[in-house]
Amino acid sequence: MFPFGKKLTLPGPGDALPGRSQPMVIGGQHLVLGTAMRPPFPDGMRQAMFGMGCFWGAEQRLWQLDGVHTTAVGYAGGLTPNPSYEDVCSGQTGHAEVVLLVFDPVRLPFTACLDAFWSSHDPTSGMRQGVDIGTQYRSVIFTDGDDHLALAQESLAAEQQRLAARGGGTITTEVRAAPPFYYAEDYHQQYVARRSR
Repeated sequence: MFPFGKKLTLPGPGDALPGRSQPMVIGGQHLVLGTAMRPPFPDGMRQAMFGMGCFWGAEQRLWQLDGVHTTAVGYAGGLTPNPSYEDVCSGQTGHAEVVLLVFDPVRLPFTACLDAFWSSHDPTSGMRQGVDIGTQYRSVIFTDGDDHLALAQESLAAEQQRLAARGGGTITTEVRAAPPFYYAEDYHQQYVARRSR
């Protein structure tokens, strides 16, 4: 399959769109969980961002995990501040579509979040996921602390071993400390739940 003009390389600093000074305005509460989607979050919560293709289905998969406080969809990992969906789709921001996961680590260990991540997408497909093609659909894990960064790196190595044993491909997932998270437009938040109303 050909990408038909979709950008498959990340832009450099001189190529990225300039963005905006103001963040996206979104509603206050999660449509399914009834919790706040913006900080401050309750004490003891941890955060991670996961990119596994289109953020609509990924968010639904993650909000169903027991111990999740809230989720939100947005953009991270690129250069453009406060991008719009159209900006990100242009391939000129460097951002991936991600789900911000805020969770209680006592009820939901980070390793269980990682298990859900690996089982919910193909981490070997590069700048695409299924029929969705472009840099914004790449596989990413962004963590909020060195402890979770180490767990994510260990998890990637273990998943690569499992794939190799079955003759699978090479994982392309980007794993690093969390960059800034930019909320996506309100109509993207809990999209699957909105569509079913």
